[in-house]
Amino acid sequence: MTRLLPAAKTHLSKLIDQIASGKEKEFVISRNGKPVARVLPIAKVEISRRIGIAKGEFTIPEDIDQSKQEIARLFNGETSDDAPAA
Repeated sequence: MTRLLPAAKTHLSKLIDQIASGKEKEFVISRNGKPVARVLPIAKVEISRRIGIAKGEFTIPEDIDQSKQEIARLFNGETSDDAPAA
């Protein structure tokens, strides 16, 4: 379906509803008799499961928590001079 630009501007909401509902697959907007834009629905994207998406892609080292106290101090704005004696 082709629509002239002024008619498309006037009825844009209705035209979008027709695309969204599947009544129309696409429409073309023309200006001065020449096509300038095509409106069509965006394909639905299947949302995948996010938790566990990288399972098996990398290994976590056994000593991952070794520096957690130092990292916590840095996040709190403390310097290594503020660190308690080990």
